[in-house]
Amino acid sequence: MLSPERLALPDYEYLAQQHVLTYMEDAVCQLLENKEDISQYGIARFFTEYFNSVCQGTHILFREFSFVQATPHNRASFLRAFWRCFRTVGKNGDLLTMKEYHCLLQLLCPDFPLELTRKAARIVLLDDAMDCLMSFSDFLLAFQVQFYYSEFLESVAAIYQDLLSGKNPNTVVVPTSSSGQHRQRPTSGEASMLEGVEASLFCQCLENLCDRHKYSCPPPALVKEVLSKAQRLTFYGFLVALSKHQGTNQALGALPDKGDLMHDPAMDEELERLLVQVPGLANSVTASPETSCLPSRTPPRGASPWRPHHHPHKVDAESDGSTEETDESET
Repeated sequence: MLSPERLALPDYEYLAQQHVLTYMEDAVCQLLENKEDISQYGIARFFTEYFNSVCQGTHILFREFSFVQATPHNRASFLRAFWRCFRTVGKNGDLLTMKEYHCLLQLLCPDFPLELTRKAARIVLLDDAMDCLMSFSDFLLAFQVQFYYSEFLESVAAIYQDLLSGKNPNTVVVPTSSSGQHRQRPTSGEASMLEGVEASLFCQCLENLCDRHKYSCPPPALVKEVLSKAQRLTFYGFLVALSKHQGTNQALGALPDKGDLMHDPAMDEELERLLVQVPGLANSVTASPETSCLPSRTPPRGASPWRPHHHPHKVDAESDGSTEETDESET
């Protein structure tokens, strides 16, 4: 049955809003690349399995970053996959460094950019050294905001810098890849003289930004609530507050509330069912059996029904400027 939202939109607007053409293009490219294998099963079965994987959110596993970030649904699916695969880190109380979390991200997306992981870690660590340890829940919530709202945060950073320098806050800001979200942070001396910007003025600018921003951004009511809790606010103070606000999780729908991040009964039940089918394996698994199902460093290309292609995709979300190739030695 069609939803009321679907009936209220013209066909072309609905297709654009749901990024249907992006998935059709990806499916057809995979079909052409793997036509010999697919001929054994049939085209109808291929499209059925492909779009089932899209609905289930498994289509992004082991795919290239350009595809992982291509749509809001892909980003939400990647966040959920990362949480489900590695929540055992949090259950065990393990603390990891930024580079170790980046290695985990690369298990799901081999070319995931290091700079994006750095930006997420900076929200947690603030002025601490980047090699400090972080809990899984702290990193995950910061990563969720940085990854899903990357283009929005680029614009927020540019507005913040303009406010600090006294420029007109109503000027339309168009961030470039060279601007960088964290292009320049105030020194400790600057921070002591002026702790951030006036929250009410910052809020006004971000409300205007939300109205005109064509990419994903937090609900304006959520932004207003976060900024209403202080008279002055730094850029990182805003990011920390946004990442910890329960409304962010509710708006994205990719992760459970912070108190439930370590619980996934459906996954636990499925893993227990699978482990029982493997003689001798169940006894070797500890209280966190999902660790046995973590993806390998060189995973099989089987996230969707057929091997994913590597042709350029039509990306529906603007790059956040952090997709340059990373040095494998850094991981």
